[in-house]
Amino acid sequence: MYPEALVKPMKAELTSVGFEELLTPENVDKSLKQEGTVLVVVNSVCGCAAGAARPGVKLSLANAKKPSKLTTVFAGFDTDAVVQARKHFAPYPPSSPCIALFKNGELVHFVERHNIEGRTAQMIADHLKMVYDEYC
Repeated sequence: MYPEALVKPMKAELTSVGFEELLTPENVDKSLKQEGTVLVVVNSVCGCAAGAARPGVKLSLANAKKPSKLTTVFAGFDTDAVVQARKHFAPYPPSSPCIALFKNGELVHFVERHNIEGRTAQMIADHLKMVYDEYC
């Protein structure tokens, strides 16, 4: 498990723009099963999370349509919540970072780590904006 001092500023990059931390399996289940659209970002300490995923997700929020609820869990820190979130991501294998969009409790879009690595924040934002326009 990563030290809190390391993880805290990385969490704040998302929580400071309105993301709710899901810290328990119960929080995960309750959030993902609700009506509307819910974005889940599995945050991490890796370089692609810092350089592309978090900035890209934040840029994606400058869109007319966006998810009803923004949520996040942190791999290597919020262990139980991450395990529970990954159960909802089936059939996709565990990866971090990753981004999932749920609509009315159903997974409708998933961005795996290999779709984040090597891409810019703007590319990720543009992709997510298209997803929001379709589902939100």
